[in-house]
Amino acid sequence: MTRWNLTPKTVSVSQVTLVQLMEITDANIAGIVHGGTVMKLVDTAAGLAAMKHCAGLAVTVTMDSMSFLAPARIGDTVTVKASVNDVGETSLEVGVRVESENVISGERTHTGSAYLVFVALDEKGKPRPVPPVLAETPTQLRRQREAKIRRETRLTHKKAILEHRDEGVPEQAPVEEGPEGPDSDGGGPERARKQRHLRL
Repeated sequence: MTRWNLTPKTVSVSQVTLVQLMEITDANIAGIVHGGTVMKLVDTAAGLAAMKHCAGLAVTVTMDSMSFLAPARIGDTVTVKASVNDVGETSLEVGVRVESENVISGERTHTGSAYLVFVALDEKGKPRPVPPVLAETPTQLRRQREAKIRRETRLTHKKAILEHRDEGVPEQAPVEEGPEGPDSDGGGPERARKQRHLRL
C-alpha cells in the first residue's frame, strides 16, 4: 500500500497561471469569447493546481460555481489564476480568477471567478489522502474560511436532497385498464407509453 506524503504545503506551491490569446475560433459571431472556452481553461488551471498540491492525479468532482462578470473578446489575452483554497481528507477546493487584457490598450478586466472541487486518486483510481494546506496571507486565510463555508453549504444541500428523497413520492394513479387491458380504451400503445412516462 502506497504511503502518501502528507506534509502540509503552502498555497503558493499549488498556484498556477495560464495565459492564452483569444482567437476567432474561441468566440461567437459578436466577437465575444464563448463561456465554454473560458470554462475549459478554468478546469485545466484548477486541475493543475490540485495535482501540484497532492503530487498526483486529481479529477474534477464539481464546478461549485462559475461567475461571468464581463466579456472577453477576440484579440484579448485571457489569464487564468488558480490555487488551492482548502482541503478535506481526499478532496480539494480550488479557486480560480479570470482576467482579460486588451493587448493594445493594456486595460485589464476581472472577467470571471470560479470554485471547483477535486478528489485525489491513487493508482487504482480510488480516493486517497491529500496534504493539509497552509494559508499564510490575509487573503489566503479569508479564502480558506470561505471555502469551509461553501463545503458546509454543499453538505447541507446534499443532506436536504437525500432527506427529501427518503420521504418518498406519493404513488401515482395506475394506468386505466379497459376490458382488454391498458391499451383498449381508445388511446392505444401511445397513450399507455405517455402514462408510463408520467410515472417516472
